[in-house]
Amino acid sequence: MSTEQRKQFGAYIARLRHEAKLSQRQLADRLCTLSGLSTLTRNEVSRWERGGRVPDSWLPTIARALGVPPDDLERAARYARGETLPVETLSPVETLRQLLPPDDLLLPLESGGGRRIGRESATSLADRAHGLRLADDVLAGSDLLAPAFRELGAAVRLFRESSHSEEVGRALLVQIGEIAQIAGWIASDAGQHGRAEQAYRLGISAAREARDFTLVGNLAGSLAYQWSNTGREREGVALANAALAEAGPRAHPKAQAVFFDRLAWAHTSVGEAQPAMHALEQAHEALVSVETEEAPSWAYWVCEDELRVMDARVYTELRRPLRAVPLLSDVLGRYDTTHAREVALYRSWLVVALADANEPEQAANEARRILSAGVASERTAERSRVVLRRLKPFSVVPEVDSLLGDYGHALAR
Repeated sequence: MSTEQRKQFGAYIARLRHEAKLSQRQLADRLCTLSGLSTLTRNEVSRWERGGRVPDSWLPTIARALGVPPDDLERAARYARGETLPVETLSPVETLRQLLPPDDLLLPLESGGGRRIGRESATSLADRAHGLRLADDVLAGSDLLAPAFRELGAAVRLFRESSHSEEVGRALLVQIGEIAQIAGWIASDAGQHGRAEQAYRLGISAAREARDFTLVGNLAGSLAYQWSNTGREREGVALANAALAEAGPRAHPKAQAVFFDRLAWAHTSVGEAQPAMHALEQAHEALVSVETEEAPSWAYWVCEDELRVMDARVYTELRRPLRAVPLLSDVLGRYDTTHAREVALYRSWLVVALADANEPEQAANEARRILSAGVASERTAERSRVVLRRLKPFSVVPEVDSLLGDYGHALAR
């Protein structure tokens, strides 16, 4: 049994107790009343919360006392005991809980020292987070990786080494979550998936601590998207569902649209056509919802065209090229060419859809545009290999033969 897993479970019990507005003594008293026993003391509750012991026999009573589903508590306890739980069998709550970092890097230093900072520090972090997002629109992950993680490290240090009010602390945690999300996205684009997952986990912890559950959903959904693309497809479905559940029905329509799109992609990655199509419909329905509140800053890019791109990608993967080709052709005809990576990625699905539609000449011409762009992105490089492999069966077509002659070496990487 891992000490860190027990500590994580203990922190979970403590968080539930705080949410129930109970002291350790009050929880012990409530448990005694519910169980009819008088042997439990505050010291035992403290021992659970420190990670000294997992309260196995008390779990059903704790669930009643704290108003949580018994299954959620039992799953968390099994994880604390070191039992391996497949992510797809977990509830949304437990799926996210298992992502929290074992060592809480966000705890303020015990000294409580450091200069006093105010709301303007959080505002500055917000500006820097958005600056990274805008840079990511036009630069590849390998170019932004070091700056992004420098920003993330600086944000964590600012939170830990300064003194601030509870309100400012919450705002700082939100911005740590925001920077962690874009840093994770950048690392994923650079092919550093382990580093990306670490950033997403840290961000989830910060966003949950700040009680910004829409941001939790964005971070968890980003990780689900990575899993769906890196061989953990079934876990990706579970986590995409968890992200949607964590954000809840009150999330901004733009955020909901993103979460449904990621769920659609997750279902597509495991070949589940009908759930994927249904999630696409829900994404469009969410986006047209009337909403007076301002959308989260990270959702600035969400629009009908971006949803149509995901529609087309899903149609392509499900081998429905007659739906995909018109959508992608239309969107790419109007897309901002300064976003070279996205243009290359989206064009790669157009190539595959054209090949599926038995249009190898046009597919080869589109593929050449991708391969000649030279975008420094591992995602783009992988999609380039996908494109070349898909066109190999058409090697007797002159345009394809020429393309493979010029760029076929990329398949050896």
